[in-house]
Amino acid sequence: MHIYLLLAHPDGESFCGALADAYEAAAKAAGHEVRRQDLGALAFDPILHKGYREIQELEPDLVQAQELIRWCEHWVIIYPVWWGSVPALLKGFMDRAVLPGFAFKPHDEGPLWDKLLKGRSAQLITTSDAPSLYLLLAYRNSDVAMMKKAVLDFCGIKPVKLTRLGSMKGASDEKRATYLETVRRLAGR
Repeated sequence: MHIYLLLAHPDGESFCGALADAYEAAAKAAGHEVRRQDLGALAFDPILHKGYREIQELEPDLVQAQELIRWCEHWVIIYPVWWGSVPALLKGFMDRAVLPGFAFKPHDEGPLWDKLLKGRSAQLITTSDAPSLYLLLAYRNSDVAMMKKAVLDFCGIKPVKLTRLGSMKGASDEKRATYLETVRRLAGR
């Protein structure tokens, strides 16, 4: 399987970075072809200055991201939940890379659109200081609503599976090791 792995934590040395390393190694060991990008290392302007009224020229890292999205059969995105949502850099990446004409095509008449990224699946792996149940009850999984429904499904990517790794604040080394093993098992499928 062709897997596009996107580490969407701006700090590659974070626990999300360790999860991405574990996923990548296990997926390759299972025979999958993995191509990875770390958002914190990419050079692009995350601000969509004129909305979609005028498409900004894509920086080389975003061109490569689009090539990886086209290439992949499965897109894995690892990110922390901050303020009940995704990191700003991930939102900016989606705004800039997942564009009309590339990921979806609005119909000339009416409110419908064509989903141009059909045939791919996705896996969201999230970390948070809050317990996973709290994210559901307090925020109704607002980050997932955005990523799964408003971005990935909107463009035709499904199924989109979710793995929540909560209660990170103060998590023991044993708990973190369990989370790393969970991610390795996901990658090995």
